[in-house]
Amino acid sequence: MRNELLALAILTLPAALLAQEAPRSVAEAQKMESEDALPATALYRAQATPATHPGDLLAQEPVASYQLLPGVKAVRIAYHSLDATGRDVATTAAVLLPPGRAPSGGWPVIAWAHGTSGVAPQCAPSLMKDVEYADEGLKDMLRAGFAVVATDYAGLGTAGPHQWVDKKAQAYDVLYSVPAARKAVPSLGRRWVADGHSQGGLTAWGVAELESSVNDPSYLGSVSVSGALRLEQFLDLMDHTQGGLTMYVAYMAYALHARFPDSRPEDLLTPQAMQLYPLVTTQGCWDYGYAAFASMPAGGVLRSDWRADPYIQRLSQEDELGAAPVRKPLLVLAGEADLSVPISGVRETVARACRNGIALTFKSYPGLDHDPTMTNSTPDQLAWIRDRFAGKPAMPNCPHG
Repeated sequence: MRNELLALAILTLPAALLAQEAPRSVAEAQKMESEDALPATALYRAQATPATHPGDLLAQEPVASYQLLPGVKAVRIAYHSLDATGRDVATTAAVLLPPGRAPSGGWPVIAWAHGTSGVAPQCAPSLMKDVEYADEGLKDMLRAGFAVVATDYAGLGTAGPHQWVDKKAQAYDVLYSVPAARKAVPSLGRRWVADGHSQGGLTAWGVAELESSVNDPSYLGSVSVSGALRLEQFLDLMDHTQGGLTMYVAYMAYALHARFPDSRPEDLLTPQAMQLYPLVTTQGCWDYGYAAFASMPAGGVLRSDWRADPYIQRLSQEDELGAAPVRKPLLVLAGEADLSVPISGVRETVARACRNGIALTFKSYPGLDHDPTMTNSTPDQLAWIRDRFAGKPAMPNCPHG
């Protein structure tokens, strides 16, 4: 299966990257990111203190510079959250309101968990004119009449480090963004769902797990798109992919050090990759990282002994999906031609979850790669979400036997 996936990547990667308008040089990437960037304000220096608690609002400010839809109103917030170890952290978010007046009972809320934007502090989506993923679902959610609470994740915008692809850390950020947003924007309704893609798809499933113990009656369910990540499979595939997506391996080295301070990036990355590591983790975001790694040869990023790294094993165990209980509805979506989160791993995760009694709904999309899965599945996501707000029962479809 691995060889088949690598062959698929080699055959289809250029077209996939062309569709995403990947930068052709570091200079072009810097220009793209500079043109999309918004200045950081004092809000991003907010601190979680002993006098505040998770979910508390720390600061807020109106924003008029997002390029979304006519009539959309936006407020940025800073709020108290937790990292993967339970340490108090400040996190920021954008609260986006649809055009018009709120319905009776307030705007229905989607807590949005974004895909990877980078790991440097300036990579917070709320510091980007398009909120990074406006054309991959956010505009459609607003058009459909949902308010969107879009967390940045701790360490993006606020003091870091950002614990990239850490299910628990990012699930906390989504969970606590909702009560903080309600304090800033009274027109938000009580009921909400979580929805996320890629890094955010992992996060949305993590929210579903957290909510099984929190048991918030206002939480209606989660949508996880392209997020059933198998960590070792992902690293192996990214390392053997020709071109800029190998930057994700550098991000993983950063994430391991952020989560486990004794982890050293040089224990995971080759000397050639280590030359780029300080740049892609501090100087730019996704486009910069892709351009910086564009000439990296396949198999040139991971050290030969990388599988023995104990910190990879620990994060892989912490990020495992399908074992912890999920009590509210869960929709899992995946693309069958996904070059980043292979469908084989998603199917294995779904099967494990079903064996463990998680009554999820699963749907896959033939021929769709990673980002197109999010874009093309948005109507299905919104239909499922509307049913949750309408009180309709979910329709699990776990395989039998």
